[in-house]
Amino acid sequence: MSTVKLFWADAYQTSCMSTVTAIQGNKVRLAQTVFYAFSGGQLSDQGTIGGVPVQEAVKQGDKEHIIDIEYTLEREPPFRVGDVVEVRIDPVRRDRLRRLHSAAHVVYYLVTEKLGRVQINGSEIQPEKARMDFGFDRSITDALPALEAATNVFLREGHDIHRFVDPEKADLWWWEIREKGWKMPCGGTHVRNTKEVGPLKLVRVNKGKGRERIEMHLSE
Repeated sequence: MSTVKLFWADAYQTSCMSTVTAIQGNKVRLAQTVFYAFSGGQLSDQGTIGGVPVQEAVKQGDKEHIIDIEYTLEREPPFRVGDVVEVRIDPVRRDRLRRLHSAAHVVYYLVTEKLGRVQINGSEIQPEKARMDFGFDRSITDALPALEAATNVFLREGHDIHRFVDPEKADLWWWEIREKGWKMPCGGTHVRNTKEVGPLKLVRVNKGKGRERIEMHLSE
């Protein structure tokens, strides 16, 4: 039985009650959860299950389809299979991850508008910053001020972000800004409107010839 991922339907929910479905030592699985596990470049949430701190959250499945989530606790839990426990996450960390993940998607599309289609070589969403690595044949230093300005204008305009499940694949979710025609598969957590991201600072990191990195930092 796969874990019900409540964070897909509501990325603002920070706690829930859930039935424990499996325990092996200090590893547990749940019937449902608000606790995101590292996937798609977004770091895991931090929090507790049944009052016990979680050390690691690992998804079980392929790149797009999270079948189940296994949580490693700091110690063997006091609860048993079948017990109902509280799952609670750090709301500040979730808020920053949510905002920066949405910001990273916006920056990606604005990069393609200003620089042309680029090949993404990697990305990561941390609570401190987000990053996007891509192939490009020259430095983007000169283009960065205009890109940062365009990003902040777009965020302030207040574009709605839609999240919805794929009609044919129940374990695949999409991210979309409809008035721009921007749409991509994504199972991460996101804000409902770009205004929630707040001011963003973009920093270029030199990764060597033919490779560029943009870091995104919340300014507030």
